[in-house]
Amino acid sequence: MKFFKYILPAIMLLAACSAPKIDRSKAPAAGPAPAISLGEYSTFKLDNGLSVIVVQNNKLPRVSYRMTLDRAPIFEGSKAGYVSFAGDLMKTGTTNRSKSEIDEAIDFIGGDLNTFSTGISGSSLSKHSDALLEVMSDVLLHPTFPEEELEKARKQALSGLASAKTSADQISANISNAATYGLSHPYGEMQTEKTTNAITRDDVVSYYNAYFRPNIAYLVIVGDVTVEQAKEQANKYFGSWKADQTPRANYATPSNPSGNRVVFVPLKGAVQSVINICHTVELTPGHPDAIAVSVMNNILGGGVFGGRLMQNLREDKAYTYGARSNVSPDRIIGEFSAYASVRNEVTDSSITEFLYEIDLLTRERVADSTLVFIKNFMNGNFARSLENPQTIANFALNTELNGLPKDYYATYLGKLAAVTADDILRVAKKYLKPENLNITVVGNKEEVGEKLSVFAANGKVEYFDMYGQPWSDLMPAPEGVTAQTVINAYFNSIGGMDQMKKLNTLVEVGKMNLGPMALDFTRKFKDNNKMLMVVEMGGQVFMRQALDGERGSSSQMGQTENVEGDELAGLKKEADLMYLNRPDQYGLTPVLKGIGSIDDQPVYVLDLMKGGALKSTEYFSVESGRRLRSSESVDTPQGAMEIVVDYSNFKTTNGYTFPANIKQLVGPQVIEIVIDEMQINKRLTDSDFKVD
Repeated sequence: MKFFKYILPAIMLLAACSAPKIDRSKAPAAGPAPAISLGEYSTFKLDNGLSVIVVQNNKLPRVSYRMTLDRAPIFEGSKAGYVSFAGDLMKTGTTNRSKSEIDEAIDFIGGDLNTFSTGISGSSLSKHSDALLEVMSDVLLHPTFPEEELEKARKQALSGLASAKTSADQISANISNAATYGLSHPYGEMQTEKTTNAITRDDVVSYYNAYFRPNIAYLVIVGDVTVEQAKEQANKYFGSWKADQTPRANYATPSNPSGNRVVFVPLKGAVQSVINICHTVELTPGHPDAIAVSVMNNILGGGVFGGRLMQNLREDKAYTYGARSNVSPDRIIGEFSAYASVRNEVTDSSITEFLYEIDLLTRERVADSTLVFIKNFMNGNFARSLENPQTIANFALNTELNGLPKDYYATYLGKLAAVTADDILRVAKKYLKPENLNITVVGNKEEVGEKLSVFAANGKVEYFDMYGQPWSDLMPAPEGVTAQTVINAYFNSIGGMDQMKKLNTLVEVGKMNLGPMALDFTRKFKDNNKMLMVVEMGGQVFMRQALDGERGSSSQMGQTENVEGDELAGLKKEADLMYLNRPDQYGLTPVLKGIGSIDDQPVYVLDLMKGGALKSTEYFSVESGRRLRSSESVDTPQGAMEIVVDYSNFKTTNGYTFPANIKQLVGPQVIEIVIDEMQINKRLTDSDFKVD
C-alpha cells in the first residue's frame, strides 16, 4: 500500500503534463446531432379511401383509435357554432343506442369515447378493442342528433357565452382573431348568443352529411395491435362507410394592417389589461423555414422561461407574471402573437417593451450563447416527446396530412443543429412585422384607452365590443327623457306604481343552477324591508340569508355570521322592491347616461351614484321599460370584481310582471336562477324572516 501512496501522485502529474491544454474560457463546441431512431409505423388504405396509420406498441395491453377528417375550414356565418355542436352531439344517440346505452357500453369495458367536429376517438384495453370499435363505428356511422340533446348543448353554450362577457382572456381571444383574420374568415368569426339561438338540428345534420366521409379521413391506431389485426378491424367496422365528394371553400387571404393598429375592448372595472400583439404569417407546416422560425420564437417568448419577453417584462420590469409569444404555421394562413396580462398603469409601458423586443430580433443578430441554449432546450423537449408512442402517431399523421418528406422527423435534430444566428435574423426579417401589427387590448377604457393612441399609425384607438363590432360611447337620450321618466317607465312595465304599492308580500320558488348543481331556491319579501333567501340541496339548507327589517344574517353550510355595514345596507336596498322610486333613502342619486345596447336591443343606461362614487349601473329597455341588466363593481380579496345580473323571460302573475330568469355573473362563475312560481300577497309573518 505504501508503494501506491507514492507512485499515484507521480502518475497523475505525468498525465497532466501530457494531456492537451483546455481553454476553459470558451464553451466546448457542439457535437454532431444525434441520430434518431423513430418508432416504425405502417400505413394502408381501405377501398372507400379511408387512410389508416398503425403504430404498434406492446408495452401495455391498451389500444387507442382516432379518426380525423382532413377538411377545409368552414365559415359558419349567421349560425356560427353549429359545427362544434355536430361534433359534441354525435355521441348523444344513434339509431341503435341511446346516449345512456353508449355511456354504459364504454364504462363497462373501462374505456373512453369522445367525439368532436373533425372526428372521433376512443381507447380501451386491447382485449376489449372489438367492443370499443363496435360502439365507435355505431356513433360514427349512425348518429341521430336528438333534438333534446341539441337544446342541452345550446343551453350550455349560452351559459359559457354569458360567462365569457366578463372574461378578459376570452374577450382577448375573440378580438385578436377578429382583428387578425377579419370577421368574414373562418378563423376570425365567432359564436354569439344570436348565432347560437339560430342553430337548428338541420344545420347539424347537414354538416355531418357533407363532411363525414372516409375519403378525407385518417384513422390512427396506436398500441397493442398488429398491422394484420388493424386491417381486419378497419375493414370490419369502417369498410361500409360510403365515400363521397366534400365541399372545399376558398377564402381571401387576410391582410395585415399597413401600419400598426390599436384595437381596444372596454371591460368595465378591469384592474388588468390583456395584451395580444398579432399578425398573419404565411408559413405552412414543414416549410424549410419552419424550424428556424420555431427557434426564433423560443428566443423571443416561446416555452423557455429565459425568453426575452419573459426576462424583460417579468424579471426586469415586474409588469406581469408571464409574457409569451407563439408562431402557428397553418396550411391556410398562420399567425404570430405575443401576449401578457399586465396592470392598468403599465399597459402602455408593456406595449413599448413588446415592440422593442419584436423589432430587436429583426435588426440584431442573436448571441451564439443564446442560440445554443435555445437549441439545447428544443433538443431535450424533442427527445422527451419520443418516449410517448402517441408522438410517433402524431408525426405520422402530420407527415401524411401535410405531405412532409418521410424522414422529416427522423432528421429533425440535424436540421435544428444546422440553424445559425444568421438564419434567425433572416427569418425574423421575413416573418415578423413590427410595423404591421394588430395591437389588441382588453381593459379599463377610462384608465388605459386613450394612452395607447401613440402606438397606432393613424394616432387613433379603435374601440370594439367583444364580438368585433364597433363600440361607441352612449348616444344621448331624447329630449324630455330623464332618470325619473326611465324609472317611471320601469314601474309601469312591472304593474304600475299604484299596483306596486299594494304589493305586501312576494314569494319566488324555483331552482338555482350553480355549475352542474341544480338547487332548490326560495326567496320571500315582506313590507319592502324584510327578505329571506333559502337555497337547499337534497332537503338540507345550503345557503340562507335573512333580513328582519333591521338586522341581517348570512349562513352557508351551517356557518352563520351577522351582516353589517355596507353589506347590510345593500341587503336593505335589495329587500325594498320600490327602492328605485325612493333612491334618496339609500343615499343614491340616479344619473341618466344615455342610450346603449344589450344584444342589439337599445337600453337606457342609468348610473346610481353615492357621494360622487358609482355604486351600480342599471339598464332599462327603451321599448318596454323593463330592467334587463344590473352591474356593480365590488371589492373582494382577489381584487375588484364586477357582478353582472341579467333579467329575462318576464312573466305576469296577478297583474305583476317579474323576470323568471335571473343570471348572475361573478367573474367566471355563472349562477342562474329560474323562477317556476310567484306568489303574490301570500300571508307571511315576521317570524318567517328570523335572523339567526
